[in-house]
Amino acid sequence: MKPLRQQNRPIISYVPRVEPAPPDHAVRMEGFQDVYLLRGKYVAFVLVGEHFRRSPAFGVPEAAQRWATQMRQETDV
Repeated sequence: MKPLRQQNRPIISYVPRVEPAPPDHAVRMEGFQDVYLLRGKYVAFVLVGEHFRRSPAFGVPEAAQRWATQMRQETDV
């Protein structure tokens, strides 16, 4: 077997952006709690403490909602 390339490559994790509020031009998606349509992609905004955390852009709203649910669970623990 060939060895995996880039074995010592550091893992880059996503650090959520902290924003005061969802932007005005973001359109809230019906049927989802935290998902907004922003520039053709689905983004979740979760209120953590006094600020909103913004998810990475997703292609489907269900993925953004899963991210938001996971963020809520991590902050509740």
